Amino acid sequence: MRGLSGAFLSCFKISRGYYCRRSYGVLTGQQYSSSGSKQCDGRLYPSHIPTSSVQKAVLALGSGVAALTNPYRHDMVAVLGETTGHQALNKLRDRMRNDSEGYTILIERPRIRLSTLDLTRMSALPDGTLGREYLSFLEENRVTPDSRADVKFVDNEELAYVMQRYREVHDLLHTLLNMPTNMLGEVVVKLFEAAQTGLPMCVLGATLGPLRLSVSRLQLLVQSLGPWALRNGGHARCVLSIFYERRWEQNLDELRHELNIEPPPVNLIPSSKNTSSNS
Repeated sequence: MRGLSGAFLSCFKISRGYYCRRSYGVLTGQQYSSSGSKQCDGRLYPSHIPTSSVQKAVLALGSGVAALTNPYRHDMVAVLGETTGHQALNKLRDRMRNDSEGYTILIERPRIRLSTLDLTRMSALPDGTLGREYLSFLEENRVTPDSRADVKFVDNEELAYVMQRYREVHDLLHTLLNMPTNMLGEVVVKLFEAAQTGLPMCVLGATLGPLRLSVSRLQLLVQSLGPWALRNGGHARCVLSIFYERRWEQNLDELRHELNIEPPPVNLIPSSKNTSSNS
């Protein structure tokens, strides 16, 4: 076990020391070239950390244990997702390619960052629009899209972008599903993501997350919110194929209808923020 821990720490030392501090060009639509390769030699994109199958297995095991011990270790959750999600990312990429809007996203590779959001314009939008409700979610929960880590361990630049896009739309999913950021809300979102993406880390979180819930909340999850999340995650249009940056003015209920997402059976957010009542 000591050897396994040592190998895991060794891999993470590599991830820290071997990190390339150039802008993440692949995720902004700029293909990484060999120029300046002294700093990023052998990488498929600037943040890429090449790893062998054995190293990925060690990273997956170590990050999985750490994430189970503390689900709020987002860095460990990120590593787990990157080292176990290759097949699921391939399927997500194919779904995006087969969707006209998703294909445009893969070509243009937009980023959801504070630097790319027009916060003044979004704050002036009417209540009930995607942009206004998303901004309200960020403000009320004191979260920022900039907290999403850059992808490092995915050995394909296009799949790396798909993973990055998944991370950056997570808070938008909270807005679309009308779910808070407490443990119950996170588990419901993970159930939706598990059915929607098939990513192993989502399946793991959706399976083990309920163990941290109180009896009353677990009952609510099992009897109501859980089946709703799985059903909607399986039937909804691919949420990565929506160019949210071009839809801030769209009514949130209209977008939910377009995505085939039903209103949640239980409202976990105060009624003043429940936009589905405004339809």
